[in-house]
Amino acid sequence: MAKIKVNVVIAGRTYPLSVNSTDEEEGLRKAAKSINELIASYEQSYAVADKQDVLAMSALQFASKAEIVSLKNTKEKAEVLQKINELTNLLEDHL
Repeated sequence: MAKIKVNVVIAGRTYPLSVNSTDEEEGLRKAAKSINELIASYEQSYAVADKQDVLAMSALQFASKAEIVSLKNTKEKAEVLQKINELTNLLEDHL
């Protein structure tokens, strides 16, 4: 499959990228839009002198959200495995 060339703008800079599908392109564009919206929000809320600061704050927010989701998923998987083991033990006891 041919690569799709995409230009995304983040914090006023254009980044040429290549993706494998239109789904990846859409995801990339939505991510760039979210980043730009968060940057604008930080710029309005705080007196920020340097774009690097709002980019760092945005990166931290997105990374922390990803980590929170990952931790939650790990906890939920452990709970599901525990329940499966409990059910397995109950079944084995009755067989």
